[in-house]
Amino acid sequence: MESTAKTTPAGWVLRAVTGAHVVAIAGQPVFAGVYLSGDYDALRLHATGADVVTSIAYVQVVVAIVVWARLKRAWPFLAATAIAAAETVQYFAGLDGALWLHLPLGVLTIAGLVVLAIAVWRRPLAREAAGA
Repeated sequence: MESTAKTTPAGWVLRAVTGAHVVAIAGQPVFAGVYLSGDYDALRLHATGADVVTSIAYVQVVVAIVVWARLKRAWPFLAATAIAAAETVQYFAGLDGALWLHLPLGVLTIAGLVVLAIAVWRRPLAREAAGA
């Protein structure tokens, strides 16, 4: 780990967007659980949450592109793109009612996003040194 490297503004923006993404996605199982408990209005909240979560995922990909371009760090882009792809499949599986895919993919997506959030907060997002 590069203990002397300082995170750049682009790195801080990625951290902020990733944090917002984690907060937004954490509500999804709650809304789904409320719906499954018999409050059918919660399905609307779950659908709105899906719109928010997926939108943040796409913003996160754009920010990760900036991090890649400015800091020469590709791993956040690759991870954010994988999560956005999984969330897109998740979104359409939910719309189709394919719960056999929607539920396990939701669990995996949340886990992957939490791992990404830990990585962007633990590692300094500074420009890679020449020759590294």
